[in-house]
Amino acid sequence: MSSASARSVEIDQDDIPADLLELTEAIEALPVEHRVRLLPSLRRVTESSVRRRKILTLVQEALGQLRLDMKYLVFDLEATRRERDDFLEKLDETEGGSE
Repeated sequence: MSSASARSVEIDQDDIPADLLELTEAIEALPVEHRVRLLPSLRRVTESSVRRRKILTLVQEALGQLRLDMKYLVFDLEATRRERDDFLEKLDETEGGSE
């Protein structure tokens, strides 16, 4: 196994898109002189793809958390409005009764 191939093993195979795995197999089947030129570029593309996928996952998780936070905020706002309305109603009753 070449040093470029050994470095690509560090990346979890599940994180690599299927088309890049196919391309890796095709490049590794080439003669050594072509493989030596192509493997560094393939490694950079693979690392970039994995990095983008991880970033996308983080963004999706952050959006999910934001949606949940927004639901809690809307719930809290509605509860606060109900409490305000109840308080204003009781205040009106108290002021109306003392006149």
